[in-house]
Amino acid sequence: MCKILTGLGAKVCGYSIPMKDDMISYMRSDVESIEGDVRNLSDLKDAVSSFSPDIAIHMAAQPLVRESYLDPAYTYEVNVMGTVNFMEAFRESKVRSIVNVTTDKVYRNLEQDAGYKEDDIVDGNDPYANSKSCSELVTSTYRRAFFDALGIPVSTCRAGNVIGGGDWAKDRIVPDCVKAAMHNDVIRIRNPSSVRPYQHVLEPVSAYLMVAISQMNDRSLSGSYNVGPNDGDNVTTLQLVEMFAKNWKGVKWESAEEKGAPKESGILKLDSGKIRKMFNWTPKWDTEAAVSKTVEWYRAYAEGKDMEAVTKEQIKGYLS
Repeated sequence: MCKILTGLGAKVCGYSIPMKDDMISYMRSDVESIEGDVRNLSDLKDAVSSFSPDIAIHMAAQPLVRESYLDPAYTYEVNVMGTVNFMEAFRESKVRSIVNVTTDKVYRNLEQDAGYKEDDIVDGNDPYANSKSCSELVTSTYRRAFFDALGIPVSTCRAGNVIGGGDWAKDRIVPDCVKAAMHNDVIRIRNPSSVRPYQHVLEPVSAYLMVAISQMNDRSLSGSYNVGPNDGDNVTTLQLVEMFAKNWKGVKWESAEEKGAPKESGILKLDSGKIRKMFNWTPKWDTEAAVSKTVEWYRAYAEGKDMEAVTKEQIKGYLS
């Protein structure tokens, strides 16, 4: 998102806890970066006041399901009170458009084959999902109680499972595949039959920016939007690993289902009909292409290539 925005000539400021990820070094080369905790309202207000943005996109989160079982209190602090603080900080600003990025997991999961729609019940099952459901409720309340009267459009975007270069998070299938491939290890698949709406990161990023800009010009567009792949591109974890292996030759995998592991949904799909209808938005890359582009990025990283150039080239290819 930072690279797309700066490439378009936008002035960008990021607010985050200190990051160790090696991608951050080049992202910060052309954006203003403020280190801070979203749980600290005073510091967040100061950052918002000093930068005074036109558009605000809330992406700060404790984003891992398994981590939320280990530390639910921290997960709720970041994902719920972090959202409250974000809304408070911008309630007194000159912002013109707000987007809160949540997750496809906000819905009460009924293990159904049909994709969830925006008006389905928001009540996630695990601490991470539920904390994001709470973030949705906080956002809708602030919209009705404050931002509507101020004339500031506010939307939430519920994205499917995002893959793409630069993700090194623990307990995510693509980073697990990459680490195994780079070290000539076997990929261990915890939930091979789980179905998820996988999509390349550039798909939701483009959707978030589209919503943020469009609602700034037409406040009636504010609301909640699912951002996911076409229905045929919802695949199992095993199918995703097979696509990865097709693009990164020589990797091996094995099923490693864990007894007593934290419960995760078996099937999860999104119905993105609303954003398609309202914005004529549609995914550009299917799952095969998303995996191919993702592997392309990580292989370039493993070969020591200029990752800023690789990232910009992928963005250029997507936007064209």
